[in-house]
Order: sequence, then C-alpha cells, then structure tokens
Amino acid sequence: MTPAPKDRLIVALDLPSTEEARGAVAAIGAEVSFFKIGYQLMPVGGLDLARNLSAAGKKVFLDFKFHDIGATVERGTASVTRLGADFLTVHAEPDVLKGAVAGRGSDARLKVLGVTVLTSLTQESLRESGIAMRLEDLVLKRAELCARAGVDGVVASAREAKAIRARFGRDLLIVTPGVRPAGASADDQARIVTPAEAILNGADYLVAGRPIVNARDPGAAARAIVAEIARAIPPR
Repeated sequence: MTPAPKDRLIVALDLPSTEEARGAVAAIGAEVSFFKIGYQLMPVGGLDLARNLSAAGKKVFLDFKFHDIGATVERGTASVTRLGADFLTVHAEPDVLKGAVAGRGSDARLKVLGVTVLTSLTQESLRESGIAMRLEDLVLKRAELCARAGVDGVVASAREAKAIRARFGRDLLIVTPGVRPAGASADDQARIVTPAEAILNGADYLVAGRPIVNARDPGAAARAIVAEIARAIPPR
C-alpha cells in the first residue's frame, strides 16, 4: 500500500539531547509520523527514545550506517530488531549487506537500507578517496549490490533516484536525504533537491531535519513539506 504524503516525510532528529528531540517531536505533533535517529542521539539516550517513539505508534528510522565485517553487522542488526524500528541503514558492501539480511531474520517490520553514496560527497570527494568511477555509476553499482543481497531499499540522493527507479523499478525503496525546501540553506549537503523534485525523481521517502526542527514553527514547516509532497505525487 502506498504511504500517505505525511508518512513519506521522515524528520531527522539530529539534536544534541533526547530532551530537545522530544521537544521537536511534540512541536511537530501529528503532522509527521516518521522520525530518524542517528549518531548524535544514539549515545545519549537515542535507543531509549527509539523504543518510546515506537511504543507511541511512531515509525522509527535508525540511521546507524553499520559498516563492519559481516558477522558483526549480523549481530548488531539482530540487536536492532529488539527496538521496534522500521528502517536501518548499513553501508552498501556485499559482506555488510549479507550480514544485515541475516541479522534481520524474520522480522517483518524492520527494513534494511543500503547507503549508496553520501549526499555530502561530490565527484571530487570520490577522486580524493581513490575512486575513479563516475558518482552516478557508483550509486547504481551499489544499488545493484543491494538488490542482489535482498535488502529492502537504498539511501541515495534524489539526483540519482530517477536512474535507480529506471533500473530496478519497484524492487527497491528509495530514501532520499538532503532534502531542502526552496530557499533553505544547503548546510553540509552537496547534492540537494527540493521535496517536489525528489518525489518526481522517484523517491519513496524524504528525510529533512534542520529545515523543520530549527524552524520557528516546526509543525508548520513539516506541514508545508508534506503539502509539497502531496502536490508532486503523480495522479494514478
């Protein structure tokens, strides 16, 4: 079943404390049901917050980007299944992906997403790391690894979402970070797009943090993005 527009927006709770994260969730109210917890919150109560959000009926995206030997990733993913999360990110490398799928096991709720190329990276960034492949080709290569491994989807810039959708159809969910409403600051993102552009390029879910949690009225900011998503969804 296709999620409603408000369920396609994931708010990144990239805040320094769980108290501030809870405040942001309260300020957003019923405008959004999906929240992302990453490295900043994880060591300061983020796991308990994930449990609490899940128990309150919210959806939870654990952006942990697991990257280790397969056996370690398998054990870590198995631990995550106890939190009641909906999405978990791992890096899109064969052994990592295989371990995550094994660790997820029969959990029907948790979806594993392979991170293709971080939205903060550019072609020059790849070159500095010794990667000569075109950025877009690397994204598709890593999406292919995800499809082969049997994970549920990928994290990719909306600039590459159209090519992923064309190659894999509906076989992979596409989650797009680095989404910024028109006129918003790019911050540390390099490959950003607007919510409408992301949807039109084939993204299933959009991740936005600072444009919402730092807004004077987070609920209104979230509502405006949801409205843009709704307008961009092609008629069926």
